[in-house]
Amino acid sequence: MASPDISIPSMILCFLLLSIPLAINYKIKLNLSRRTINSVTRMTVQLALVGVFLTFIFDLNSGILNIAWLLGMVTVASYTTIRNVELQMEKLFLPVILSFTVANLSILLYFNEFVLDLENLLEARFLIPIGGMILGNSLSGNVVGIGEFYADIRRNENRYLYNLSLGASRYEALLPYIRKCLRSALRPTLANIATAGVVFLPGMMTGQILGGASPILAIKYQISIMITIYVSTALSTTFSILSTTQAASDDYGLVKKEIYRKKGKN
Repeated sequence: MASPDISIPSMILCFLLLSIPLAINYKIKLNLSRRTINSVTRMTVQLALVGVFLTFIFDLNSGILNIAWLLGMVTVASYTTIRNVELQMEKLFLPVILSFTVANLSILLYFNEFVLDLENLLEARFLIPIGGMILGNSLSGNVVGIGEFYADIRRNENRYLYNLSLGASRYEALLPYIRKCLRSALRPTLANIATAGVVFLPGMMTGQILGGASPILAIKYQISIMITIYVSTALSTTFSILSTTQAASDDYGLVKKEIYRKKGKN
């Protein structure tokens, strides 16, 4: 059975639900009314445009166009990651975008080839939605991981320099910080994996069930995609941290001060 359509009047009724958090905001003075309205408006416009573009892309189903769209998503994800971790864009953008591309694209193609067993690995109907899920979760993990990594080094600079002075290599001195930030980056994904099906029904599984798929098939897809998301998050975060340390450090292993963005500067 196909999912029921949602009419324009029904969408308006859905938007009316926003009056509840807006009323709470007004009563408690959270100062989030403008941000709420702006965020919902941006989401609506962006998704409407994406819906139009994806309809065109799915109908055309060109491998080159599909990869170009995915690389555009990777570029935006990389930019968003660096912008949210108080680091200089021009210093770290290239290593981050390369890490996102290599880690996420390789895992995505592996998933399409060996898990879904697709004849066309660049099939738009699979490449773009699954790539979006993988990238979205990788973005979150990278924001947490990279942000904590460089903030921790900055807070504990003397300890890091002391380890270098004792003869530790750059990797050996950075290893405790890498270990700590990767744990932080992967912990939310592991929590979602551990509670899936008990605390909540994940989005992909819910979408497939609403689309008419059997619960067993939806569960297979959800298990596969959650494992893929976890692996891609671990791989991309590790690659991002290791690659950015090359650009962020000098020949002596010291982290350059100029990679940190001044507070208040976008």
